[in-house]
Amino acid sequence: MSYGSEEIEMKNYLKAGEERALKLSNRGPLRFNKDGTLHKEIIASYSENGFYIFEKVFSDDELNDWEKDYLEILERFPVSRTSKFDKKGRLAIASDCKANILYWSKPLADPFGGTNLANGRHPVKMIEPKPNEDVPDEIIYLTQGFLQFSDTFLRAYGHPLLLKVAENINGEDFVPFTEGYFIKDPGLGASVAWHQDGTTHWDNPNWDQYTHGFNFMAQLYKSTPGNGVWVVPGTHRLGKVDIKKRVKEAGTERLPDAVPIVCGPGDVAITNRQALHGSFANTSSDRRVTINYGFHKRSSVLNVLGGGLHGRPRVYDEKHIIERSRLIQYAISARSQKYPNEIPYIYKPLERDKNKYIWNDQARKDIRDYSLMDMSI
Repeated sequence: MSYGSEEIEMKNYLKAGEERALKLSNRGPLRFNKDGTLHKEIIASYSENGFYIFEKVFSDDELNDWEKDYLEILERFPVSRTSKFDKKGRLAIASDCKANILYWSKPLADPFGGTNLANGRHPVKMIEPKPNEDVPDEIIYLTQGFLQFSDTFLRAYGHPLLLKVAENINGEDFVPFTEGYFIKDPGLGASVAWHQDGTTHWDNPNWDQYTHGFNFMAQLYKSTPGNGVWVVPGTHRLGKVDIKKRVKEAGTERLPDAVPIVCGPGDVAITNRQALHGSFANTSSDRRVTINYGFHKRSSVLNVLGGGLHGRPRVYDEKHIIERSRLIQYAISARSQKYPNEIPYIYKPLERDKNKYIWNDQARKDIRDYSLMDMSI
């Protein structure tokens, strides 16, 4: 697989982007002040750049559990977009879900760029390298709603320090967004065209840099310039960006001021959903597997008509928010069972009723198709 005649230019771009990325002061261990607030240097860097990389959040033991679980999930994927069975003839994972939670693409393609999909928020198509001839016709590159299928994902979701970060950014009454895997296998992984997340609040008079929330991106393997997400620093503060204009002025979809999110296994990037970001097709030799999940400010979703990109379009009333937020409490319970010596996070909105959300077989049934309740703004 290759970018053809532009291959040398692409290699130079990846190298230069990494050099720019490593000059930013936006990486390091998770640090908090004595009063429990996120360290002021992290807050300042996140506010300036729109993303920050927390290094070595997950231990090797937890990563090993996650990898084992993930590889088992791969074995349970359907053999094709239209099949309900995996390669062993078993009923495939998610085959009986009401929600669409498996996203397919041709290898190295850009399924959203330059289309009206996702409300047209990916207006420019990325370059699509030519894959090798022996690759499958289609691959799964994105999943959603996978807390219901992966205990290791659920336990990672309940990580107390990351939930404390969410509290610091969005307030103690923060609410969930959506969760899933991004899968970028070598020679297969699809592009995600340049876009900003968020559709509902760009013209809101109370808009600020935190209005559309953020995503955590926890890495099972390393994230590199060739397989990872790229961000244009500072664009989360600019409002709605004219992406077509930026690409036209650059003369290429390789935006000159973008930088890659470079991470090692166990690192977690926090990325403002308003930042201009995207990723290129993975022609590298490195696999990226990211658990992607995010949170909103409650004030951004309460009684708001959702954007409809994740879950069904509806007004998010208090009942809806509580029902969707129960996944946080289930995750805290699941993590506490696995790591009893770890101090669990206290999620204030559901703390009084936490005994209703104990992770067990009944809870597994309770969260079936929970992604239909995702909150997209």
